[in-house]
Amino acid sequence: MLTLCVRNVLFTRFPSQSSSDALQLTVRPCSSSRGQEEDLHQARTLLRLCVDRYFLSPGEANMELFRRGMSCRYGPLGTELRRNLLEQWWHSVSRTTAQVFGINTLSSSSGDTATGAPRKLNIVENEHIKQILEDKELSKDLLIQKIQMLLQRSPTGRTSCLQGALEQFVPSLELVNRKLPFGLAETGLCFQPSGGSGCPGEVTRASLVWFCSARTSSQWLDHWTRQRLKWWRKFALSPSDFSSSDVPGEELEKAASRGVRIIYSFPWGEETLETLWNRGDAELLRTHGGDRSKLQCRDGRKSVPHVISVSANVDRGALAFLSNSLQMLKKEDSRQRLQQRKVLKLHPVLAPVKVALDIGRGASVELRQVCEGLLKEFMEAKISTWPGYLETSAGQLNAKYDEMGVLFTMVVNENTLESGLLQVRSRDTTVRETMHISEIKTFLSRYVTAADNV
Repeated sequence: MLTLCVRNVLFTRFPSQSSSDALQLTVRPCSSSRGQEEDLHQARTLLRLCVDRYFLSPGEANMELFRRGMSCRYGPLGTELRRNLLEQWWHSVSRTTAQVFGINTLSSSSGDTATGAPRKLNIVENEHIKQILEDKELSKDLLIQKIQMLLQRSPTGRTSCLQGALEQFVPSLELVNRKLPFGLAETGLCFQPSGGSGCPGEVTRASLVWFCSARTSSQWLDHWTRQRLKWWRKFALSPSDFSSSDVPGEELEKAASRGVRIIYSFPWGEETLETLWNRGDAELLRTHGGDRSKLQCRDGRKSVPHVISVSANVDRGALAFLSNSLQMLKKEDSRQRLQQRKVLKLHPVLAPVKVALDIGRGASVELRQVCEGLLKEFMEAKISTWPGYLETSAGQLNAKYDEMGVLFTMVVNENTLESGLLQVRSRDTTVRETMHISEIKTFLSRYVTAADNV
């Protein structure tokens, strides 16, 4: 089936199917209706919290895009979370093995492609389609012919980063002196096939294409599967929610001999975060016109390399870590009333905001100057900081920051002006400690670094 993307106005789909902007949540089968209700409540709470605490822009349609693992309109905290996740993914594939090189390829290409790659998505201008459809003198056959000609001239949007890496293989050989193994990594937006709805969306992809000898390809697939699962679990509050499973034979991609999925168990069911394929050499040969001589590399003997592809859905990964980190804790307030405390216990490396600065009661001008000095110092040290102001009670501020996933809250008050001491509250323990202002930056940097090295 050919999917057509029309810029600016509409997606034309064949066959036509209706779609809804309303947020639809279905939960996985559960042993009891009470368990289903709890899962559904947690899912709705998570998505609403993402909007209320600046991870997502408002709107049911936007929330549904995010829930489906699609690129959406992120808020300031969601943008920072995704950026942190992309950065950690990149480091994880480039630091573990020396021979991984970054590339940047086009998200769309000319419709007249010489590689023979399958074309899944054609992008055309809305006005061109309108002109053809509004021509009343065209017969049905001529209408189809004109649309086909338009599609042949139109660019194609990529649905993965694989093809770009295959095309960059030959130019990259000089970097490695034709020695295997090595990899090409890239991150960027890709189109997500519509899955029958006729309306494709965008997904933030992180891709590693690994070139190795045929005799070691199976071992490399196992190696990268272990590495990738270990990486996802490293940042998880509940690592057991992340798992891996082999792709069933009937679901294998055409060129692949084996596939593995990294899976997260959401309240509404299991979703794939990352997919690994052992793709053999057929796609590489097709991309370069079957010319084996220019593709041959050395790994004990000369041969055309086999391809291992690793592709992660970063948008769904961000949702997985938000879901995994959300805790609903019950506590008693000062009047012994039972209250529920929502906390996003995001890993310190991924947390969009490391510290919130607040002002206590006292000389507001001087206290504000201290906060501004600390804010500048933190920004220079690349410590993400929320410049909060004491507009409500401390308890309400703490609740807000817990839902934002802020690691520490620091309150500057009159005591700070006199002795240099300020109060530091931990998100994870809620314990308040007194610390000297000169120690804060070093403390925060060491805390995040220690968490990254675990």
